[in-house]
Amino acid sequence: MSLRLMPVPDGLVGERVDAALARMTGLSRTKAGEICAGGGVRLDGAALSKSDRLPADALLEVDMPAPRPVGPVATPVEGLGVLYEDEDVIVIDKPAGVAAHPSMGWDGPDVLGALTAMHVRVATSGAAERQGIVSRLDVGTSGVMVVAKSEIAYCVLKRAFREHTVNKVYHALVQGHLDPTSGTIDAPIGRHPSREWRMAVIDGGRESVTHYDVIESMPTADLAEVHLETGRTHQIRVHMAALGHPCVGDETYGASQCLSRRTGLVRQWLHAHELGLAHPVTGQWMTWRSNYPADLVHALDVLRDTSVLR
Repeated sequence: MSLRLMPVPDGLVGERVDAALARMTGLSRTKAGEICAGGGVRLDGAALSKSDRLPADALLEVDMPAPRPVGPVATPVEGLGVLYEDEDVIVIDKPAGVAAHPSMGWDGPDVLGALTAMHVRVATSGAAERQGIVSRLDVGTSGVMVVAKSEIAYCVLKRAFREHTVNKVYHALVQGHLDPTSGTIDAPIGRHPSREWRMAVIDGGRESVTHYDVIESMPTADLAEVHLETGRTHQIRVHMAALGHPCVGDETYGASQCLSRRTGLVRQWLHAHELGLAHPVTGQWMTWRSNYPADLVHALDVLRDTSVLR
């Protein structure tokens, strides 16, 4: 543990302490909240709670935890399932709350640590902390994810994702009703100009294309099937929020706290439902699907009251 003095940037004035601290330090928001709960964030000697808002011209005193090693640490993860495995790839069903790989800003479980605990050896290509990782899912997004085990698989799959020859299908429950019920969102995404821990649709951002189709309509939400042409950070979350229809539970991008409480969601309703790709060695087209986890099923049950199928 070490004490750090942190001036509050102008862009974070008015933000919640946990969200701002996460952005300022690279820690997860959960870890930032834990530091607050332990009295580890102080302003003029007074402890701040995670929900306090930061004033202007503030200098925070923060008790920072010792950095964790950068590389995977064998950590069993309950609920992480294996959908397919051979000598070249392993396809997993990732639960929410699990990062794709370890990082300095994340101290929770991660896919590589889980695979290490399962004695699964992955490709050594890539940076030390993300070897074998060819595509990632957000911590709060569940569903199908592929990891390369052989070096040839890593090279071929990295190229496939880069060239958009992989079929990625997500299901997203969004607030309100999408109009039209089928469409394409073609809007560039980059770092938010004043809230750098978020992404946003901005001029000069990277090309981002999302296709969606509403598959079920409910009184206060639509369930949409989403196909990605590109794979930008938070792409679906950002594009839906830009339309005024953030994913239910995604308070980072403006979702209703009321709906979060009503459904019991503590993360965005977003699930990587299907992944299809050509096997990196045999060339055979393969498809894997993941069922909704219990928290997403419960949210649907709550919001389906008098729902109308489209």
